[in-house]
Amino acid sequence: MKCLRASVLLAAILATPALAQEGKPDPAKGRAIATGVCVACHGVDGNSPITANPVLAGQHSEYIVKQLRNYKSGDRQNPIMNGMAASLSEQDMQDVAAYYASQKAHQGTARDAGVARAGQQLYRGGNADNGTAACAGCHSPSGAGIPAQYPRLKGQHADYTIAQLKAFRAGERTNDDSAMMRSIAARMSDAEIAAVAEYVQGLQ
Repeated sequence: MKCLRASVLLAAILATPALAQEGKPDPAKGRAIATGVCVACHGVDGNSPITANPVLAGQHSEYIVKQLRNYKSGDRQNPIMNGMAASLSEQDMQDVAAYYASQKAHQGTARDAGVARAGQQLYRGGNADNGTAACAGCHSPSGAGIPAQYPRLKGQHADYTIAQLKAFRAGERTNDDSAMMRSIAARMSDAEIAAVAEYVQGLQ
């Protein structure tokens, strides 16, 4: 219900002249959208208190913009986010992405140290037996990612990471460039997915 009410508020916020001007990304305008609408699912500063929703604080603005474009076009499917993105202009996307990118992500902690250790091996070294590539190759050893190409993973909720990897594996999420994530996730077992997600959540 909160997200449904937020869609109504979104329309009102986007109708204001201040947000209608096109130009350089403006974190202040993005904050008006984020704190008025996105807060219900992603928290005030992008540190979502709901583990099924992603942490957006500190995420690369280019990656956030791409995901919003994909939600708007339908290339990425999520009933709530498809509706939210439908009302966003390109400028709105740039503004809200700039706001979240400027926020500081909270440090996450692994819930199970043993599972996290197994995840660390996969994250840093992959699995030579089935050809799974090391996550660190694209998302960096620190989990910081590479702007405009690969998202920041450090501190991301394990529950969200698990859901996304399984969606890639099942072909339910298809907005990865060159089908890279679908190819990698297809080689991963449930246990491997859980391990990597646990390690990522507590990555220092």
